[in-house]
Amino acid sequence: MPSDVYAELTLSEAIPHPYKKWNEHQVQWIGDREWVYSCEFALDGGALKEGESAELVFEGLDTYCDVYLNGQEILKADNMFRPWRIPVKAAQLKATNQLLLHFKSARAIGLALEAKYGKRTAGSCNVGHESRVYVRKAQYHWRWDWGPELMSVGPWLPVRLERFTTKLAALQTKAFASDQNDPSLGLNLELAGKLGEQVGVEVVLRNAAGKEIKTEKKTVASTGQVKDVVHWDLKGAVDLWWPVGYGSQPLYTVEVTLTDAAGNLLDKKSNRVGFRRVALIQEPLADQPGTTFLFEVNGVRMFVGGSCWVPIDNMLTLATPGRYKAWLELMVRGNQNMVRIWGGGIYESDEFYDACDELGLLVWQDFMFACGQYPIHEEFLAQVRPEAELAVERIRHHASLALLCGNNEDYQQVKQWGISELPAIVIYEQILPEVVTRLTEPEIPYHRGSPWGGVDYWDTADPTIGDIHQWEMWAGRADFYQNWDTNGGRLVSEFGLPSLPHPETIEWYFDGEKGHRYPQSKMMQQHNKAGSHERRLAIYMNENFRITGEFEPYVFLTRIMQSEGIGAAYRMWRRDWKGPGRQYNAGALVWQINDSWPVASWATCDYFLRPKPAFFATAREMLPVTVGIKRTVKKNKENDRPRQFYEFGAFQSLSASVEIWGCNSTLKARKVLLEVSYWDLESDWRSSESHEVTLLPNQSTDLLKKAVPHRPRDGPTTYPGGDPKTTLSYSVIVAARLVDAETKEVLSRYVDWPQPLKLIDFPDPALNVTVSGDKVTVDVKQPVKGLWLDVAGETDSVKWSDNAVDIMPGDPQTLSAKGLNGRKLVVQHVGKEHASAV
Repeated sequence: MPSDVYAELTLSEAIPHPYKKWNEHQVQWIGDREWVYSCEFALDGGALKEGESAELVFEGLDTYCDVYLNGQEILKADNMFRPWRIPVKAAQLKATNQLLLHFKSARAIGLALEAKYGKRTAGSCNVGHESRVYVRKAQYHWRWDWGPELMSVGPWLPVRLERFTTKLAALQTKAFASDQNDPSLGLNLELAGKLGEQVGVEVVLRNAAGKEIKTEKKTVASTGQVKDVVHWDLKGAVDLWWPVGYGSQPLYTVEVTLTDAAGNLLDKKSNRVGFRRVALIQEPLADQPGTTFLFEVNGVRMFVGGSCWVPIDNMLTLATPGRYKAWLELMVRGNQNMVRIWGGGIYESDEFYDACDELGLLVWQDFMFACGQYPIHEEFLAQVRPEAELAVERIRHHASLALLCGNNEDYQQVKQWGISELPAIVIYEQILPEVVTRLTEPEIPYHRGSPWGGVDYWDTADPTIGDIHQWEMWAGRADFYQNWDTNGGRLVSEFGLPSLPHPETIEWYFDGEKGHRYPQSKMMQQHNKAGSHERRLAIYMNENFRITGEFEPYVFLTRIMQSEGIGAAYRMWRRDWKGPGRQYNAGALVWQINDSWPVASWATCDYFLRPKPAFFATAREMLPVTVGIKRTVKKNKENDRPRQFYEFGAFQSLSASVEIWGCNSTLKARKVLLEVSYWDLESDWRSSESHEVTLLPNQSTDLLKKAVPHRPRDGPTTYPGGDPKTTLSYSVIVAARLVDAETKEVLSRYVDWPQPLKLIDFPDPALNVTVSGDKVTVDVKQPVKGLWLDVAGETDSVKWSDNAVDIMPGDPQTLSAKGLNGRKLVVQHVGKEHASAV
């Protein structure tokens, strides 16, 4: 143990791998069966002594499980999300003991509960059977629109026997930073076992190197709850914890030792803490309706950029600490500073939160309710409260924890899904906020749901209040991804576009099948769970790219499409972080960073931790200093596209203008050089300009607005009769760089191409690729779009600092490729989508 039936049978090759081919459908029987685990264990240390207690601890049982010890039933578990502690008497234990776990079908019990209490709404897309809302089990196990239906079962977290006389049942370490950023530490204890006697408590605070900073010993009555064991002023003794990009992440260990009157050790526990102050600020804006929705840490208001997180595997026992650390380190490599744990998965492992503390990733934690009309009958609520209490008690000490959120997309059912009521507001507006207030100190901000806000708070699509899930791109209207600037919100906690995974990932789940290497094949259908995915993907692909039936170019262009759309969203919304009183958008969390199996999805990195182009686009847009460009096209017909960004189409435009801005997330103003170049794709016309500018701290700064210059027109500028002729800027690329005024370091680049890309005849860029160790330098003679570098067949061996880049002539880029070790490179780019060696 831990164990999961799917993982055990897969690893022993007793079933075909559920993630390959169509094998998901061959293993559905597992979720319908009942399963028995049994083991024997010796009673270490002999029989229980007088005054000694014992508990069998089940960290996680998935989900309905009758537990028997030596033939006697001791537990009927019904909640995957919580641990179970079962007192065991001396008479129940033998020298050798038999433990038996009888797991029943969660799917069958869910259907039985639905038959008893009634059918409920549970999602408007491909998110599994509605009966799931009755079962306290990871909701994605019923299938989601990115994951398979695999009803896992088993003791998915460790099982152990604990022996003690008096023990530390819980520590509440209260790491404060005052309004003046002065740190302090408080401590509450909960004792269990033999109570009523005096016990010794020693508290030691150590830094990361193990050096003792402060210690205190005292004698207390073992009365169960022991409040305010210490309250230390630590000003000058410890440093503040900061999110990544804003400072360091010093962590300190609080060690608590419990001894009896004779000084004998009873118990010892520790928590690791960071000293910080986090707040969710919702206040009126200076010149727009609604309120802000922003995070403030240690008095610094910040634009959060990051990702939503789903469980990293459908077989959760395969989610190792190493995989968690690798995923979260990848996010930090991508310049992300927040991760949102989605409410249809699990409360994550201790290793997850530990890594976030170390890396400086803020955690937005949903409670485990997602896309459903959850019930409120007595038995259900009796499960919810202890689940929430135990989850909060486990994670509350983590410095990275920034928000506790009641649910994912449950409120939006009322207006967007048309149901008449949401009884579960009892959970989101009474039970959960009470638990958070009572059990967290300093109090963690609580938000009723994601999204939540708007008039009478039912209008979860109101972009002026609360957070918003922005799905007008892809879902909803399937709006152009060039229009993200008109589809924002105060904080966008979900948005996204999908793509196919890395070609090597596709070949892995094909598992040797040769007849399905085309976009509409049955195998590709099996590994894309999104509703109407073919239809919606076709909209974005055909609007923006030249599509053929060839498989390799199609896969590549879906990945570029996702990159273009996701990059545009971050770029546009970060511009709306305009400084005090004008924080119109305070963050963007893309749906999603990861996958739970190999699939075509919204993930910006696939199941095997292989970054997609969208990952690198996000990383570029979340650099401390960035530059952005927005091209606006003037229509020549009133009935032309309502908000045209095409410069050449059914009607040609009269002119185009660009706005250029810079973003600076640092807390100091930056003097930079704005360099702008113009490159005509249909002639040898070129132009450039530069300006010395100052980027204001912690906000965006508008830098330049002008008409797009273009080559001189041959002949008259008007048609006979006086109507103006159309612009020639439709073939002009606008490229901008920000260069540090002192060091001359290039801080940021962005290349604005005429849209849509399908109308461009891309020239041969005449690539010149040179490799020196783990550095790859690329120079071009013609502009190149979306240059992707890889190592054929060995993609996992190399970690790229950047990829899928746009490169302009005269501005070579050098990329880090750790692990390249002389391997041969292959490249693809828009206009040449077949990979070729260089």
